[in-house]
Amino acid sequence: MDGKQMQIGEVAARTELSLRTIRHYEETGLVIPSARSQGGFRLYTEADVARLMVVRRMKPLGFTLDEMRELLAATDRLDAGDLPDGEEREELLGRVRHFEEAARQRVADLRTQLARAEEFAATLQERLDRAHRTRPAEQSPA
Repeated sequence: MDGKQMQIGEVAARTELSLRTIRHYEETGLVIPSARSQGGFRLYTEADVARLMVVRRMKPLGFTLDEMRELLAATDRLDAGDLPDGEEREELLGRVRHFEEAARQRVADLRTQLARAEEFAATLQERLDRAHRTRPAEQSPA
C-alpha cells in the first residue's frame, strides 16, 4: 500500500473528530480503515482521512449518513482507475452536482440563520447598553 499509514489517534487529531465518531463511521460503513497492524490497530491512509473530511464537512450541513454514503460511492466511482464513460459518468456527475447544489443551499440557509442570530445578539446588547445608561440615580437619604 502506498503512502503513510496512521493510527486512529493521529487521524482523530488531523480531522478533529473523536475516536468514538471515527469508530461510528467505520461501523456504519462510511470510512473503513485501509488496513490493520499486526497488533490489530486500525491503519488509515491519506485517502481515508480525505473521506473523513468529506463526512465532517457534510454533517453540520444536515446531510444524513445515507446521503454521505451515496456521495462517497459516487466520488469513489468517479475517482476509480477505470473511469466510467457516457451515461454512467453523466449520472455520477449529476449526483455530485445535486450534492453541490444542496450544500450551497444549506450554506445560504445557515448564512440567513447566522444573520438573524447576530441581529438578535445586537438587539440584546443595545437593550443592555440602554439599561446601563438609564440606571436610576441612587436614592438620597431623606
